[in-house]
Amino acid sequence: MAVEERNPQIIPRSVSILGSTGSIGCNTLEIIQHHADIFTIEALTAYSNVERLVGQVKRFKPKLAVIGDHKKYQTLKEALSGTTTCVAAGREAIVEAASRPADWTMAAIVGAAGLEPTFAAIRRGKVVALANKECLVSAGNIMMEEVRAAGTTLLPVDSEHNAIFQVFDFESPESIEKIILTASGGPFRDMDRLVMAHVTPAQAVAHPNWNMGAKISVDSATLMNKGLELIEAHYLFGLGTAQIEILIHPQSVIHSMVAYVDGSVLAQLGAPDMRTPIAHVLGWPARISAPTTKLDFAKIGQLTFEPPDLNRFPAMRLASQALASGGGAPTILNAANEVAVQGFLSGAIGFLDIALVVEKTLDKLQGDSVGSLCDVRRVDLLSRCTAQGFVETA
Repeated sequence: MAVEERNPQIIPRSVSILGSTGSIGCNTLEIIQHHADIFTIEALTAYSNVERLVGQVKRFKPKLAVIGDHKKYQTLKEALSGTTTCVAAGREAIVEAASRPADWTMAAIVGAAGLEPTFAAIRRGKVVALANKECLVSAGNIMMEEVRAAGTTLLPVDSEHNAIFQVFDFESPESIEKIILTASGGPFRDMDRLVMAHVTPAQAVAHPNWNMGAKISVDSATLMNKGLELIEAHYLFGLGTAQIEILIHPQSVIHSMVAYVDGSVLAQLGAPDMRTPIAHVLGWPARISAPTTKLDFAKIGQLTFEPPDLNRFPAMRLASQALASGGGAPTILNAANEVAVQGFLSGAIGFLDIALVVEKTLDKLQGDSVGSLCDVRRVDLLSRCTAQGFVETA
């Protein structure tokens, strides 16, 4: 990962937000609103939430606004008539927005749909804040090669990877023994698998600590989210699976840790609020204020930890195996999981079927390799079709 020389001064910068109407995008704009003298908006993109996008454009006045859904283009155009913001629609327009001359880009489009826009932003050679873990999972080696070739600074937004970034000694990686990713355990941490078989989508998206979108909330409930983060950490920090540990930490106060060879363990702590890591990457290498809840250690009382139960939550095991297999396995894992989660949210399959669909897809397609972005698209599409077949016959 490229790391710029630290500068204590906050330099005004132009910002593009890919996925501005989602949770990460909205939180990013909230922090920007508190620092209007530092940031200007180059481009905002959304897939279908045209009403929210219109409100954001009127408040922040970007140069470009893009809606991914062509059917919403006319609504966007009419609502922004008379403003100075240019409007566009479609996938290609989102990629073009990612290519615009912004100093800093938030890549927050959920899932593999964010792959091409994120690559476009990376190729500009500026700063990319990565909130889309699926990009690295699907195309890790290819993406990191692009980062190095373009001289891009890649800043992780996920609370766990952002925490590691803050305490990781990039100048002496040999001094690091391991990194420790923490997980809340989700809403079903103590639930018997027989009971989990009957949970509803409403229960699965009701995360006990974090306010997130439906897909990532389900991933947190299955612990697939932590499996994806395992793969992401491998590419971000150049560590093998033996150097990446996962611990259940129900309080979600310690977001992750780095253990050093001398016995020291450095941790980053904060309230479970995504505005903290977003503020960190927005201001980096300086720090800016954020309207977040501050920790009250006396009120917290205690912090607890326990190992994850891979029998009750097999998604983590599947992710670890996919990383070990290499090739197209992580791409297959991610695509199958996206299809399975959507199948669960729509009521087509049960909660426990999510990991089962992923495992069947991995077994059927094992051995497929990826060497280019074109390969990633091919394997991703094949995996989705295969997983959809398993959803329909579940």
